[in-house]
Amino acid sequence: MKYVTAVILGGGQGKRLLPLTLQRAKPAVGFAGKYRLIDIPISNCINSGIKRVFLLTQFMSASLHRHIMQTYQFDTFTDGFVDVLAAEQTHQSSDWFQGTADAVRATLNHTTYFKAEHILILSGDHLYRMNYADLINFHQSHHADITLCVYPVTREQAPELGLLKVDSSGIVKEFVEKPRDTAVLEQFIAPEALFKSKPVSFPSQRFLASMGIYVFKPKVLADTLAHHEQKDFGKEIIPAAIGNFRIMAYPFIGHWEDIGTIKSFFEANLALAKSSPAFPLYCPGWPIYARSRSLPPIRVLRSGIRDSLLVEGSDITGARIAGSIVGMRSIVREGTCLNKVVMMGADFYEGEQVLSSWDHQKKDLPPLGIGRFCVIEKAIIDKNVRIGDEVVIRAQPPGKEFHGENYWVRDGITIIPKGAIIPPETTI
Repeated sequence: MKYVTAVILGGGQGKRLLPLTLQRAKPAVGFAGKYRLIDIPISNCINSGIKRVFLLTQFMSASLHRHIMQTYQFDTFTDGFVDVLAAEQTHQSSDWFQGTADAVRATLNHTTYFKAEHILILSGDHLYRMNYADLINFHQSHHADITLCVYPVTREQAPELGLLKVDSSGIVKEFVEKPRDTAVLEQFIAPEALFKSKPVSFPSQRFLASMGIYVFKPKVLADTLAHHEQKDFGKEIIPAAIGNFRIMAYPFIGHWEDIGTIKSFFEANLALAKSSPAFPLYCPGWPIYARSRSLPPIRVLRSGIRDSLLVEGSDITGARIAGSIVGMRSIVREGTCLNKVVMMGADFYEGEQVLSSWDHQKKDLPPLGIGRFCVIEKAIIDKNVRIGDEVVIRAQPPGKEFHGENYWVRDGITIIPKGAIIPPETTI
């Protein structure tokens, strides 16, 4: 794995995750109250023995840079690093990244600077654990030019994903993006032989969805990117490569999900607090790495907590919390009830950061955290939010979309953006 270079696609503007991406890049969005989305693929890389990682991004990357610098420091006896590559102007191009393939093409001189036998391309907004060493071994043993990770999905899920047609030996024969035609869909039913070696039952009528994880031989990657009019891997690069290169499908059977939308992000967070989560945060020998902080233990006074995760540095007094995530440095005050709430916490405690002149003009500025006697349901509360006393945020009907002055509603989920102030006695 020493000669494997990982390239993580940080995504574009992150519109599907607005307003969480109003002030940060998508990979920098918080997860589970203490991590960031980028920690998942980077942790997979480190645990797999890959310590040469590039992260490609172009929007709001300041907090992402800071997180990478403060979290991933390798010792002087290894050549490992995690490096953020933002879009840059060159003599050949002055444009932003135009797609996933365009981002890799534009940074190829950086990512191929070091000797590499394989280039591993990953997405920055998926939730899964994978030993990439198994993937690389599969790629080598099958003498593949390109290997695509695939995941079995049902007929109901298939029309929303990119599907692959493979033969019984796993060679990719065709790719289609989000097929709606039933006749086309029938042609992409996966062969059961592909999963015979896997310790999992494989019912009929399953389809193989692309996970957006690719392994390339370096020269093959350069050759496929030579056509500058092709901007995206899934829509253009991979379909054009079929028939010209040996492309294998690597079947993955662990838990995997896309958390790139508000609904999927919200549900994935809440699922972590269940008794038997599909994706447990703790896995022996396979940790998710995060920035180390010297925070005090959680303090809980006169409160009732059920099916929730509480993160270090939090202070909960006289509250009722159910099915929720309470992030680091969160303050929940007397009489407040939280139900299905993802609270990301705060970057600092009250008084640690000097208030701006605008803040000083706000005579009734609520303290950080959630005030007294609030009722909050089905909501995401971003970092550094100030919610006054007796605020009510009720669950919204599924599918509802709305953009208010200091809150958003997306797919029925209320989101309070980073640093927002909700005055006392507000009802949403």
